[in-house]
Parts: sequence; C-alpha cells; structure tokens
Amino acid sequence: MDLDAVRTFVAAADAGRFQDAAAELAITQQAVSKRIAALERHLGVRLFTRTPRGVRPTIDGQAFLPHARELLRVAERAGASLRTGSRPLRVDVIASRGAGSGLMRGFHRAHPEIDLDVVWLLGIDTAVAAIRSGEIDASFRAVAAPGRPLPEDIEAVRVLDEPLQLLTGPAHALAGARSVSLAELAGHRIWMPGLVPGTEWAAYYDDLVAEFGLTIEATGPNFGSDALLDTIADTPALATFMGEQTLPRLPLGTAPAVRTAGHGLRRIPVTDPTPVYPHSLLWHRDNPHPALSSLRAYLATTSAGHDATGTWTPGWVIPR
Repeated sequence: MDLDAVRTFVAAADAGRFQDAAAELAITQQAVSKRIAALERHLGVRLFTRTPRGVRPTIDGQAFLPHARELLRVAERAGASLRTGSRPLRVDVIASRGAGSGLMRGFHRAHPEIDLDVVWLLGIDTAVAAIRSGEIDASFRAVAAPGRPLPEDIEAVRVLDEPLQLLTGPAHALAGARSVSLAELAGHRIWMPGLVPGTEWAAYYDDLVAEFGLTIEATGPNFGSDALLDTIADTPALATFMGEQTLPRLPLGTAPAVRTAGHGLRRIPVTDPTPVYPHSLLWHRDNPHPALSSLRAYLATTSAGHDATGTWTPGWVIPR
C-alpha cells in the first residue's frame, strides 16, 4: 500500500477539502486527486463523497480512517528506529565474563541514559562482517591476527591491556606462590578448552607458547567457565590462564588457600614478563551513531598505558 496515498487520504479527511490537503502536503490538488483515486482502486471502495463545501469520508472511508492513521504511526516508528541515535548502541563483547563486558558495564553506569544492546560473537572475521553490514556498531577484539589486516573501512583503537594471571587449585605445585615467572611455567600443563583455531585469542596463545616454551592444552569440550573452575580446583596437574578482569571477584591467592565460591582457587600474578591481552575497540569509520562517540570518549578516559615495561604482547598487535 502506498503510504503517500494513505497520508494524503488522512490529510484530506482531516481538512475536508482536497485543496487544503494539497497545501498541507505541498503538492498540487491534481496530485491529491490522483493519489486518492489510486488508493480507492487498490482498496476497491470509494473513500470520499463530494459536498458543496468539499469532501467527506464515505462509510468505507470512515471505517478505513483509524487504520490509516495507525499505518502512518507504525511507519513513523519504523523510520525512527533506524534514525541515528534513536536505536540502542549494539556492541559485541565476545563473552559475558570478559573484560569487554566489564568495560561496557562501566560505560552503562557512567551513561545510564544511553540504550545498549550487548551481543556475543565468535571470531574476529564474524565481528568485522557484522560491523561492515551494520548488524553491530562496535566490537572488543585483540586486533589483529597475523597476516590478516583489518579492512580499510574498519577503525580500531587499543583500549585495555589486561594482565594474564595463573589460576590453580589448592593442590597445584604453584598454589603457594605469590607470583610466578613465565620461565617457571615451562613444563606445567595449562588447560584452556575454549581456544578456537582461527580466532585472535588462539593466535595470541600460539605466539605465547612459541616464545616462552609453554604447554597449553585445548583438549576436550568447552563447557564454560564454571566447569573450567571446577576442573582446575579438583585437578592438581592442571592450571589455566585467566584475565585479571575476567573473574574480578576471585582474590589473589596466598597461603593458606583463599576459598571462593566453594573452590580453593588461587589467582597468581605472572611476571618476567607479564603477558597482557590487548583489547581494542573496532567500529566502521562511517558509523554516525552518537553513542559510539560517547563510548570512545569514555574508553579514552579509562584506558591505562599500553606496552608498559615488563609486559609482553605479540608483535602483530596494533599499537596504542
């Protein structure tokens, strides 16, 4: 159904004269007549009766009028949902417990007036495609994977370097350590079932293994963080890496064991050097959403220095 014709019908019904409707719509009276005639042909009924003073809706026109008004209201709402700033800012945070999610919670506390829609996408290729198609406005990623530069229309800025820490159960050989160097981790089994080949985090850990001679196992299905914590807590031979902000409620472990949520888990700082996971924000350079600028400004005020002395990131990570 032609919405211009519906709009013309409503204007004529309200005005009572085609001439007045034409003036309101800034079209000719002939155009009004043509639109009404086309709408009548589409509906198969007469919508107006001519009177000495102008026009008035027929019985069919009166029946159609409230529905015509609703059609125009729905069209207006549909258009408004797509206008810049009228829809929620849609951001991919990869996982609900990750640092990206924490950054977005902080942004929401700072800007509760901004509507947000948070999603979880797997892999940088999926995220970049979603940004380019307009499915999402931004994504938190470790940019970029080696040999796979970002498309020219995708912007990126590094917003957080998250130190990795070792997570062990109470019976692990390193459980009593206040810190552990990367060299000391050689020969220990580090279990990370969530590593997916082709993702940027898999590329990150591949480089970490290659440079420091670590043993990272990605065997077995990934049943999520709760199952991972259970297994690490109960298996003395296994440890895992965890971002400093991934499970912020777990305190740093000291002897004797600090028990949290039923686990005797220990979070142990990794040093010499400290591997940091570099989080960047990606967005399309032509995205006009005003809340995107607010998010970027917020992240600029919360991000600490990058590439600090004593830290390590792969050589392919984008600079600050």
